[in-house]
Amino acid sequence: MGAGKRTNNILQGAFFALTKVIPMDLAIEDMKKNNYNSYFKKAGQKIVDMNNQAVDLGVQATVKVEIPAAWADATDEPVAEPKNMTPFVRDIVMPLDKQQGDKLPVSVFQKYGVLDGTWENGTSVYSKRGVATKVPKWNPEACIQCNRCSMCCPHAAIRPVLLTDEEKAGVPDSFVTAPAKGLGKDAPKYNFRMQLSPYDCLGCGVCLTACPAKDALTWAPFEEMKSEQPLFDDVAMNETYLKKDVINDKSVKNVQFAKPYFQFSAACAGCAETTYIKLLSQLFGDRMYVGNAAGCSSAISGGAPILPYCRDCKGHGPAWEHSLFEDNAEFAFGFYHAQDAIRKELLIRIEALKNAGVAAEEAAAYLADWNDREKSREVSDALIAALEKAEQTDEVKYILDNREFLAKKSVWAIGGDGWAYDIGFGGIDHVMAQNQDVNLLVLDTEVYSNTGGQSSKATPTSATAKFAASGKKVAKKDLGAILMQYEYVYVAQVAMGADQAQTLKALREAESYDGPSIVICYCPCLEQHIKAGMGTSQDEMKKAVECGYWHLYRYDPRRIAEGKNPFQLDSKEPDTDKVMDFLMGENRFASLKNNFPDKADALYAKEVEDVKARYARYKKLAED
Repeated sequence: MGAGKRTNNILQGAFFALTKVIPMDLAIEDMKKNNYNSYFKKAGQKIVDMNNQAVDLGVQATVKVEIPAAWADATDEPVAEPKNMTPFVRDIVMPLDKQQGDKLPVSVFQKYGVLDGTWENGTSVYSKRGVATKVPKWNPEACIQCNRCSMCCPHAAIRPVLLTDEEKAGVPDSFVTAPAKGLGKDAPKYNFRMQLSPYDCLGCGVCLTACPAKDALTWAPFEEMKSEQPLFDDVAMNETYLKKDVINDKSVKNVQFAKPYFQFSAACAGCAETTYIKLLSQLFGDRMYVGNAAGCSSAISGGAPILPYCRDCKGHGPAWEHSLFEDNAEFAFGFYHAQDAIRKELLIRIEALKNAGVAAEEAAAYLADWNDREKSREVSDALIAALEKAEQTDEVKYILDNREFLAKKSVWAIGGDGWAYDIGFGGIDHVMAQNQDVNLLVLDTEVYSNTGGQSSKATPTSATAKFAASGKKVAKKDLGAILMQYEYVYVAQVAMGADQAQTLKALREAESYDGPSIVICYCPCLEQHIKAGMGTSQDEMKKAVECGYWHLYRYDPRRIAEGKNPFQLDSKEPDTDKVMDFLMGENRFASLKNNFPDKADALYAKEVEDVKARYARYKKLAED
């Protein structure tokens, strides 16, 4: 927290020293009072002293800069337009991106049919911000090709690429690769590269902290790395280079070769929420319906004009819509029912076509596998191709007009803990109780992140937040344990930084379960005030699990029919002696000692007991 603010104080000190708007001694005194008021309660005297030192340095280090006279006539060079820009992006997105939206006439919105709120997806690809001063640089000799950096990148700005020798010969020589390894003995010979997008990277450093190989990723100045942008745009983003024989959802390494249908969002640097959404899109993005509760996840997913959800070269991609806090689960449930009703109407008509001998073979194949996650797209495409050649009767036209509903959909409700634990909990409970194939992804930051850091029922004991300034007095709500009581709801709790493979497995199992599912994801956030910074968000997850603050588990109802315990505790027995170290690493806990020293120790002790009690319950469930 201190570094950015100290820079501001240096600038403020320099400004007052140069302009002498007010007497210098009064300006310095005023700034130091502000430092105390801003930081003492949140971070303690040490941070106050560091900011005061920054003020003094700012005053002492002022240097006069002569402004060249030629600057008076300086003109801006025209900025090159983005490549492959669509008319919609040219006429609507780019003016909005330049903050000239008030100059757009209503007619332009009518022209592109967006008056109903429909918006062209994938527009974030045109917003090459280039805000990072330093970005990761890949070292092919040190890289072990685990793809963990790609897995945890919040902005999909670093991606693994596989090329054949023939493809390698067709890309620029600067696209340096290493022989691919770890793809299996039967895999063809490929060349591997981990490619960064310098202009989309926010320089958070999450990939560096998650990398297990020393020096595989190192910091490099943006100016040195920006020449790599064409390599990312023309090679890493080129879908013709995707290797279907390698991509699968069985391992972290293999799934990261898949296309992210969620990319380049406007989320905070180091955001943990977007890592889960990006992975979800890589798994199911070509057939996803998403209802998104109000909050950070909706702001970064649908903040027009920059939309990170995108489609592939076949036109497939997620259908996304924002909903309110209180009814997002019901909203996604409506998605499910709407497409389910249309698909069942299509079944009746396809059955009639088959009986009439129209595209009979393709219709029979569709009727056999229409609801199979693996085969649905293939039989749908085959049926569409056959019907396009058939006589265009009313039945055929109806099916072709509704072709987008033929393939099986993956329906998700996504939102934060304010939605899931608090305002939308009643709706979640209602939807889960219907025992239908609807999936929920809960992005748990343990606080209302988007509205300023208010306490929620996900906030743990002793944590400070708005409406809990003196520390939360009661334990965190155990959302997963509540929903397990139905016995037909798939429930998982994950933390990507602690176990990427377990996160992948939970999402895969949740979606494949033919019933309601919920996956609760631990998401370090700026509002938690992690002392080590958001660049360590993945490492913070690992610490949380190792000390027992957060636990990893999966509750799979399918195991009941197999005579097995449905509850599987995936995290190892925690070292609860480290709980206090974890708490003191985040100012949401540590600040309690500064502000309420008489209450802090008791609340810390209660949180440690809450941690132990929660683990004891889970351990008993796993052993029963």
